[in-house]
Amino acid sequence: MDNQFFKNIEKKTGVNMNDVFELASSLQNANFKDEKTVRNVIRRVSQIANKPVPKETEDKIVKSIVAEGKQLDFGTIAQMINKK
Repeated sequence: MDNQFFKNIEKKTGVNMNDVFELASSLQNANFKDEKTVRNVIRRVSQIANKPVPKETEDKIVKSIVAEGKQLDFGTIAQMINKK
């Protein structure tokens, strides 16, 4: 992809694309059946997006991913964060 493309995304969203790439890389071999791993991912996404996630919302996301086997991706987390 074009470097300017990512710079435009950073300007529009305020999200550092290097942080996003680092997070994506760390997710490749992560164990999403492990509650601690899922909580760490949620907190990292929250930090990158600069949007705090209340404990109750975090618990719901963790439950849906670990216990219910829901797919973990940025869209799923973003959707759940925005439901609060």
